[in-house]
Amino acid sequence: MTDQTLCYIFGAGTITPDSLCLAQPRYVIAADAGLAYLQAHEIPADLVLGDFDSLGEIPEHPRLLLYPSQKNDTDMLLAVREGLSRGYQTFLLYGGMGGRLDHTIANLQTLSFLAERGAAGYLIGNGTAATAVKNGTLRFPHHCTGIISVFSFDGTAHDVTLRGLKYELSDYEMTSSFPIGVSNEFTGAPCSISVSDGTLLVLWPHDETRPVDYILRSTSL
Repeated sequence: MTDQTLCYIFGAGTITPDSLCLAQPRYVIAADAGLAYLQAHEIPADLVLGDFDSLGEIPEHPRLLLYPSQKNDTDMLLAVREGLSRGYQTFLLYGGMGGRLDHTIANLQTLSFLAERGAAGYLIGNGTAATAVKNGTLRFPHHCTGIISVFSFDGTAHDVTLRGLKYELSDYEMTSSFPIGVSNEFTGAPCSISVSDGTLLVLWPHDETRPVDYILRSTSL
């Protein structure tokens, strides 16, 4: 593994594109029925795990981790834990949006779980990408277009600053009970989103066939 290795996790939800642009080097984890997508598109899995209630059977795989159906972690979170234990720092999660709302929310919380541990996670699906940033900055290049929304993930996010977007903020105290950051817009200029103390959830349009390497992030403001 190198610092540039991406950890891809495929969940049981719908994955729209027939082909994805998977970077190399990479590590691929199938979480439960995410294995079906990988098999259908002839993408080899490095690790397969879950309780396999969604897949409906226990698959054969040389690197298989079987969990009971009654557990505290979702299969997606189990996969994230396994990736972290192997030293990966950047995670791309597919098949985690657009299905059951409770699982979508759980997967958004998984982004916060990663941010709390200094890792970067991107939940991608339905033409949207989401990420969480804790005590840091996200930077987007000029070619991004469309709607971008920013929310406080837990309680109050302090000193939130939005630059280069249609609606800017400076040193704003953003709370999780007031959605002031919804439906902002890219302007065709480079932009940044930063928070000095707290965690932000950021969502924007994203072509699922493209990588997310156009986003720069840092933990120092």
